[in-house]
Amino acid sequence: MQLIQETPDLSAYLAADDVIDHHHPLVRETAARLAGQAADSYAYARAAYVFVRDAIPHSADSGDPRVTWRASDVLEKGTGICHAKAHALAALLRAEDIPAALCYQRLTHDAGTGHALHGLVAVRFHGAWHRQDVRGNKEGVDAQFSLSGERLAFAVDVESSEVDYPVLCAVPHPAVLRALKDAPDRPYLWEHLPDAL
Repeated sequence: MQLIQETPDLSAYLAADDVIDHHHPLVRETAARLAGQAADSYAYARAAYVFVRDAIPHSADSGDPRVTWRASDVLEKGTGICHAKAHALAALLRAEDIPAALCYQRLTHDAGTGHALHGLVAVRFHGAWHRQDVRGNKEGVDAQFSLSGERLAFAVDVESSEVDYPVLCAVPHPAVLRALKDAPDRPYLWEHLPDAL
């Protein structure tokens, strides 16, 4: 898939903001700990990916009702849905000067009716963007860090009106962020996720 940058300025994919708050002490501390065990930037990116994928449970899988959206909160509370976990990975990558973008898929909702946006991260290495999915593995889901072909949690079924959006966003999509911020708990959020970009 050809991925399209929403802005040609690569610095936008290294920036900190209120959501991808890689200037926060907890994000910096986590990044420093992971970087201290990595031989190079590729090893660091993979370690950060595995940490977010495996050490922070997807709240729908764990049954955690809390909603997180800011990267530092995801790390502090140890929970989040795909979008929140993507924010955390983007912050950890940017903390070590690795460009990271947010991307989205439109998938059939878990309830079996309608659609919902699923959050991914793209990391830039060797002049190209590579999408990664830190949703968290479970039975039937085997996402892996890869720069040589995507190993995402879900394959898009175009016959079911699912969509792989090729846009690389420097900041979270406004509809996604609004849904996360407005949700009093995860069950509510689950029923009010945006269904398209």
